[in-house]
Amino acid sequence: MVPVGAAALATQGYRHDGGEQRMIGRLRAAWQRRSQVGMVDAYFRWTLYVLPWLPVFGGVAPVMSNPGGRPLAVALATVAVVLNVVQGVLAVPLLNRALDRYLKLGATPRGLLVVSGVLTLAAEIALFALVAVKGTADKESLGTLALAIAATLTPFFMAHSLVVSKRSFLGTLAGTVAGLLLLALLTGFWLGLLVLATMVVFAGVWSFGIARPTGWLLGVIRKLDAARSTETRLAVAEERLRFGRDLHDVMGRNLAVIALKSELAVQLARRERPEAAEQMVEVQRIAQESQREVREVVRGYRRADLQAELAGARSILRAAGVDCRIEGEEETQLPPEVESALGWVVREGTTNVLRHAAEVRRCAVRTRIDAHRSVLVMTMENDGVTHPPPAAGTGSLPGSGLKGLRERLHPLGGTLTSGPALNGSYRLTVELPMGAAAG
Repeated sequence: MVPVGAAALATQGYRHDGGEQRMIGRLRAAWQRRSQVGMVDAYFRWTLYVLPWLPVFGGVAPVMSNPGGRPLAVALATVAVVLNVVQGVLAVPLLNRALDRYLKLGATPRGLLVVSGVLTLAAEIALFALVAVKGTADKESLGTLALAIAATLTPFFMAHSLVVSKRSFLGTLAGTVAGLLLLALLTGFWLGLLVLATMVVFAGVWSFGIARPTGWLLGVIRKLDAARSTETRLAVAEERLRFGRDLHDVMGRNLAVIALKSELAVQLARRERPEAAEQMVEVQRIAQESQREVREVVRGYRRADLQAELAGARSILRAAGVDCRIEGEEETQLPPEVESALGWVVREGTTNVLRHAAEVRRCAVRTRIDAHRSVLVMTMENDGVTHPPPAAGTGSLPGSGLKGLRERLHPLGGTLTSGPALNGSYRLTVELPMGAAAG
């Protein structure tokens, strides 16, 4: 049997181990909930928080190993160490807020800077008093104290370098050194003040070289993350525009054809003509085709076929009573992306003609190569326009149709112009460089 006391101790040990595991699990979960930028930010911040403790243990703590045996020297060494320990604890919130100030995420921690400056000054006074008490005969002890004097300055210098500009910090450092040299010139204490000036320069440059690059690197990481977020939002916006443009181009012509054929079927039905049923069958076919094309747009796979669009334009316009002539497509071989772009041009142009079918009687689509300018030219021209039609295509917003065509042609280096021509006609012109047309 296990003694009751041993069982209680075992139970307490189990509870203690379980509590540690739960705490570690919570810390790990909190760390994993951070974003990658948050992890990098936390890593660099805590690395910066640890650095002020290195001077405490490497520069100030050795002073306690040889205080000189005198009670006053021991007291001064103890005060210097305690003040630096307090400075190390204070450095966590101070450097955190100083980094936020450098990254323009918060205000300057003036109160913490004042407290840090007072602690630094008090620790320096204690160390200089210790030098006076121990004297300068012991060179090893004097070297330890000089290192402690420099180490005591680093926490304040690190925070100060983050809240002021580079020019201000380096100017202040140079001014301090110049003041010490001037004081040495006036008092004659060359050795002590020259050593102090050297320690100030060393501590200032070391603090500046550690703190400022850390803040700069965190700023770069944040900017890169913001740029990546902006790029993601732009990609989503571009995809929405592409989807809206494709949906407009797909449904614009088909709805115009459905409206035209439905009107024709109504007129034929009123006259009791049997062709009305054929027109409604055609309307049904176009509606089904529209459903298929919309599904393809949603999937993102749709590509307009130039030959199919030209044949469809001829058929639809002739059904609307427009004499449509297609010229030059037989001898022109184009890469798929160019055919797709020109197919959308034919589709949009046909939609515009259908909107004015009551006045339009003739329409011509011509594709040719302009050898002098090394461009492929497609023109779509129709008559019956007494006033320039809007550049809206079939969209509800001004310019949505032709604007979408320009967006499709832009990656290929193409241009699109439209406007009235001679004799009351309207012309849509597309030009593509031969490099794009040749693939």
